[in-house]
Amino acid sequence: MKISTQLMYAGNPRETADQVVQLEKAGLDTVWVPEAYGFDSPTLMGYLAAKTEIVEIGSAIINIYSRTPSAILQTAAGLDHVSQGRAILGLGASGPQVIEGFHGVPYDRPLARTREIVDLVRRGLRRETLRHDGIFTLPLPEGQGTGLGKPLKLLTRPERPSVPIWIASLGPKNVEATAEYADGWLPFLFHPEKAHMVWGDALAAGNAKREEGLGPLEIAAGGMVAIGEGPETKALLDFARPFFALYVGGMGAKGKNFYNDLACQYGYEKEATEIQDLYLGGNKRDAEAKVPLEWLEATNLVGPASYVKERIAAYADAGVTNLIVQPASDDPAATVGQLKEWVS
Repeated sequence: MKISTQLMYAGNPRETADQVVQLEKAGLDTVWVPEAYGFDSPTLMGYLAAKTEIVEIGSAIINIYSRTPSAILQTAAGLDHVSQGRAILGLGASGPQVIEGFHGVPYDRPLARTREIVDLVRRGLRRETLRHDGIFTLPLPEGQGTGLGKPLKLLTRPERPSVPIWIASLGPKNVEATAEYADGWLPFLFHPEKAHMVWGDALAAGNAKREEGLGPLEIAAGGMVAIGEGPETKALLDFARPFFALYVGGMGAKGKNFYNDLACQYGYEKEATEIQDLYLGGNKRDAEAKVPLEWLEATNLVGPASYVKERIAAYADAGVTNLIVQPASDDPAATVGQLKEWVS
């Protein structure tokens, strides 16, 4: 199992990069860089590539709506070059709230769009001349544009002819497609003991059709890590409540919140409804208090060393190959080093 961490949306990315350098020395394998509607991930990934030496650098995620497939191809090729073959391309549909509200483009056909982008990026990295007829049409046909477009291939030579592509997906059809053709899967708010209830059938169906030449599906998931005895350590779980409440309660309107749907699928229907009602009503603190402690304990790795080891084993049993950790300690590098010893 690899050990990774994810940068925060807010904060100072330059300071965060310095922290990643220390975590890399402690054994960190991968750093995931989100963007949401904050700083873009490729800029920070390029900066991290210059500051680090061996850690993998993945986007988590680049959305599939605000950039053309060829722009995503160029980004993947450029990042892989400056990192000397350490890039991971994490893609996802995000949600209507961000795509339509921040980027101003329709949120439509996420499954087909994702599949076409992955295909075009892979062909582009092999420096094939890009021709395509689907949601995306390359080159534009007569009657559209100037009529001067012609099929092209990537001008520069990529560091590698293939960059690992990971997909962030939650819905059954999207997860099935991920297991079929992606290198890795980025689930969210992952409950190791209950994941099979939500995604087991979809993963099995996708793996049954898995594209030839791909290795086993990689999975990255995890949570906060705090190793220690006593109630003061367990109390750190409360720091995760705002994060859970934000997504379950505030990331989407009623009936259009994927994370709220996920909470219901885990069996937290009552709590999910209460969290959403409170959050959308402006009562964020009360919404946070409704997040089930069971979910917080299962998702995070907080407690004595023996308990944290049990949580690592639970993630491994659920198929996780890359444990995403957020150290809650005075010495994050030491925490990463300890975890690295336990998973080696």
